Amino acid sequence: MHKILTTPSPLSQPAYMENLEYIKDGLAQFEILVIGAGGLGCEILKTLALSGFKKIHIIDLDTIDVTNLNRQFLFRKSDIGKYKAEVAAKFIMERIPSVQVIPYTKKIQEFDISFYQQFNVVIAGLDNIEARRWINKTLVELSKLGLQQDGTFDMQQMHFLIDGGTEGMNGQARVITPFNSACYECTLSQIPKQVQYQMCTLANNPRLPEHCIAYFFENWPKEHGLLDKDNFEHMNWIYQQALKRAQEYKIEGVTYKLTMAVVKNIIPAVASTNAIIASICVAEAFKLATGNGQILNNYLSWIGQAEGSGISVDILQQERIDDCAVCTIKRQFTQIKKDQTLQDLLNILENVDVLSTYSQETLFTKIEQLQVAFEERRFMTFNQLEQNGILKPGEKLNLLYNKEHTEIILQFI
Repeated sequence: MHKILTTPSPLSQPAYMENLEYIKDGLAQFEILVIGAGGLGCEILKTLALSGFKKIHIIDLDTIDVTNLNRQFLFRKSDIGKYKAEVAAKFIMERIPSVQVIPYTKKIQEFDISFYQQFNVVIAGLDNIEARRWINKTLVELSKLGLQQDGTFDMQQMHFLIDGGTEGMNGQARVITPFNSACYECTLSQIPKQVQYQMCTLANNPRLPEHCIAYFFENWPKEHGLLDKDNFEHMNWIYQQALKRAQEYKIEGVTYKLTMAVVKNIIPAVASTNAIIASICVAEAFKLATGNGQILNNYLSWIGQAEGSGISVDILQQERIDDCAVCTIKRQFTQIKKDQTLQDLLNILENVDVLSTYSQETLFTKIEQLQVAFEERRFMTFNQLEQNGILKPGEKLNLLYNKEHTEIILQFI
C-alpha cells in the first residue's frame, strides 16, 4: 500500500502529494461501513483489510448455512448457525491483528440515522432491492445536511454509497454521489422484473420444479401470514411441500437450494465474479478515502461471459431524474411577517422534527433533552433572530420531518 500511496497519478487531487503523510494516517483512521457478509461481502472485507483500512464496520443479520461454505471463504463447517458478521469479523482480526472489525447483527433499518452519519463511505453487498433503496435514501437524506446557502454541498458532509452486485458470471459496481450522480431510486426502472408464473399453471398444470416451489411460496401468506425468508423452518416447509407436489406430478429437480433461489430470486454466485466486483468497490472506497485517483462516473457493468466476445466491461454515466422521490431537493416557500415569532412559523409548518439554518444554527428540535437549550428562540421574532445573529438576512432554513429534508424559503411580507 505504501507503493500505491506514494505513486503520483495524473488523476489525483492537486494537494494529494503535499498531504501524503496525513493521508496515510487518515486511511488508518478512516471508518468504513460494509453491509452484507455473504459471497460479495466476504471478498469486500478481505480486500479492505489488505488495502490499509483499519476500522471496518460490518452489518449482516444472516446466520451461516452449509450452502454458504463453497464460496464464503471466511466461514468453516464449525461456524454453521453462527452470525456471519461476527464470524467474519473474528476471522479477519485473527488473520490481520492490526485491523479492527466491528460486527452488527441487526436489520439495517433498526439503526438510528445518527449511526450512519459517522460513515462518509458505505459499501453495500446486498442481495435485495428494498434494502438497497433504504440505505440509498438514508445516505441521501444525511447528505442534504451539507446543503449550503448558495446551493452547493459541503463535501465533508457527503455520504457516498458504493453498491456492488453479482449474478453468476456478471456483476456491477456503482458509486452514488448524492445530487451529482443518479441515486439508486433514479435507476429503479432499469431493474429487470422478477420472473412471474401464472397462478393457473402453478395450481393445475405444474411442469417445472420451480412451479411446485412457487405454488407454496404464493400460498404461504394465506395459510401462515408473513413469510420470513431467513427462517429455516419457513423455508424448509416450502421445500418439503414442494417436494411432495413434485413427486405427485412426477417432476424431478426440487431441492432446498432451488427453493431458496426461487423464493429469494437468487442467481447462483461465482467466486471469481465476487472477487472482481469486490476489488472494484474497494478501489473506489480507497480513492474516496485518500483522493488518489478519480472516482468511477458512475456505473460499471462486468459481463464475464458475453456471447461472441468473451469478457466485456462497460462504464456508463447514469443520469439523475428531475422528479426523483429521493434525491430531488424539496422546497417550500412560506410567507410570514418579520414581527412574527418562530413559534408562528412552526404552527404554519405543522410537522417539524428539527428546524435549522444553513449555517447550522438549530432553531427548534423535538428531542426533549435539547429543547431547553433552544426554548427561548421559539418566542423570538424574525427581527430579533436576525439582530442576534441567529438567522442571517435571506438565509434559507432546513426542515427535517420523518427523516426527510425540505428546504424552507421564507418570504417576508
